[in-house]
Amino acid sequence: MKNILSLFILSFVLLFFNCKKKKVDPHVPPDVVFKTGGKYISGDVTKAKKDTLTVGITATKTEDNLKSYNVSYAYDGASTTTTFFNYLMLESEYEGYSKDVQIITRNQAGSERWVFSIVDRDGNITQKTINITVQ
Repeated sequence: MKNILSLFILSFVLLFFNCKKKKVDPHVPPDVVFKTGGKYISGDVTKAKKDTLTVGITATKTEDNLKSYNVSYAYDGASTTTTFFNYLMLESEYEGYSKDVQIITRNQAGSERWVFSIVDRDGNITQKTINITVQ
């Protein structure tokens, strides 16, 4: 009887301490990549004034449905950005989204920072940035 009670207590202790708490699933932001090759710009560049550039993104749902896409810019080191393009996803785009944006550089030398943001339904954000030096 003593052995059975000891075995029961030992089993209880082992079960109690071996039960791991479930890890909280970290919120995973959407997967976003720049399109590459051909006409696409996918990294920092130096360009002429009034040059036309094409930037494409492909976004894929990771955890939650995609919600919105925003393209913003800031000139000459400004800390705040101005919205260039804002889009709310259609139901057919909740799983994946692809978009090309044409950018025309300013008619003056300086720097341009372009920020491409995808937000999912849970509020997770993925941002990709391209810096353009205009000469």
